[in-house]
Amino acid sequence: MKAFMDNDFLLHSETAQRLYHEYAKDMPIIDYHCHLSQQDIYENKTYNNLTEVWLYGDHYKWRAMRANGIEEKYVTGGEGVSDYDRFLAYARTVPMTLGNPLYHWSHLELRRLFGIEELINEKNAPIIWEKANAKLQGGGFSVRDFIRDAGVEVVCTTDDPADSLEHHALLAQEKDLGFQVLPSFRPDKSLEINRGTFVEYIGKLGAAAGVNIASYDDLLQALEKRVRYFHEVGSRVSDHGLDYMPWAESTREEAAEIFARGLRGESVTLEEEKKYKAHTLVFLGELYAELGWSMQLHMNAHRNNNARKFAQLGPDTGFDSISDSPVAVPVVRFLSRLDENDKLPRTILYSLNPSDNNVIASLIGSFQGGGIPGKIQLGSAWWFNDTKDGMLEQLKSLANMGLLSRFVGMLTDSRSFLSYTRHEYFRRIFCNLIGEWVENGEAPNEIEALGELVQAVCYNNAKAYFRF
Repeated sequence: MKAFMDNDFLLHSETAQRLYHEYAKDMPIIDYHCHLSQQDIYENKTYNNLTEVWLYGDHYKWRAMRANGIEEKYVTGGEGVSDYDRFLAYARTVPMTLGNPLYHWSHLELRRLFGIEELINEKNAPIIWEKANAKLQGGGFSVRDFIRDAGVEVVCTTDDPADSLEHHALLAQEKDLGFQVLPSFRPDKSLEINRGTFVEYIGKLGAAAGVNIASYDDLLQALEKRVRYFHEVGSRVSDHGLDYMPWAESTREEAAEIFARGLRGESVTLEEEKKYKAHTLVFLGELYAELGWSMQLHMNAHRNNNARKFAQLGPDTGFDSISDSPVAVPVVRFLSRLDENDKLPRTILYSLNPSDNNVIASLIGSFQGGGIPGKIQLGSAWWFNDTKDGMLEQLKSLANMGLLSRFVGMLTDSRSFLSYTRHEYFRRIFCNLIGEWVENGEAPNEIEALGELVQAVCYNNAKAYFRF
């Protein structure tokens, strides 16, 4: 029987162990998609206690606590509830998460970042609280320390086109930072024409771009100005959160008429919404290609399912799920439209629905080329899929239908500065998969060649692909 989460955790063969310890473990990290705060990084935020850094804003943990019967005031905070009360509620929950990646993640976070080896449970909660807080208050545990200690080279935050990027600009001036912090262009709010906040947001976007947006042409001008500003500040990546992949044929005139109605506060039909979104996405995709950016499309999230909780707590609080909107036809038509004029940028396609893995893995093969290895990517398993099984299924789909050796690897997609341990989790799972193939005689036992493959997927491919 192996010890719980020992040095060879998840590594079930000698080959896997060698690949991880000799090749993967110490590779730098390029975290090309996350939701960390640029302001927190600039201000080098510190934390008063473990709850602040461990539970604030972590909707993964919040969902588990609710499922364990924890009252909401102990989950997201409430009157009369201390941070220790919230920590204790999560410590009671962790033993119940066995089988959920949170069980491993939570222990990895305490072990790697705080050196705390105790099992997380209610009995051990007081000593864990005391040890972690002593570390936090003793120095060396600020936001920048977490990033540097994890070996992170690049952090790509997620930023709205209307954001000033003031903290990105300030961070770029620091000579001894030790890592890059770059913005990612996320124009979702400019596409959501049927949301009640659309008109207000367009005004905000126009003010940021210095454009009075009174027409669709004005909108495109404003978006282009912001893309080019992001480029100046260092952005080389866009990111789109698409609840469904929109596609409908339209002319510029149709898109303009639909936008005009949206700007007047009128609702448009779903088909019209698809036309507006698709036309705007094509415009942006061509612009990304011109600038040499990589485009990320995150599809098939069903967000804010609980209307009562959304009204009470707002978005990103743990009330989302997997959606099942079709991806094959709209994605193919979108990519094909960009490819017609040789304006298809490097593109990473993610679907929250794991049933789409094989669909995406097969369709990306139709758009590879241009002398760019892995130009179109099946994105890493994310959100509900960054489990052991979810990662393996994504890796196997890509290996079966494409080139696993050209995969750009893992990201955190997180709001927590402790989440870099997810890269370790991925690397162990990946090395074990390769090791399993070797042990079964499905791959040659050429450790140096396999080590190069492992290092490519862990770091080198991303470095070459994004060209930060």
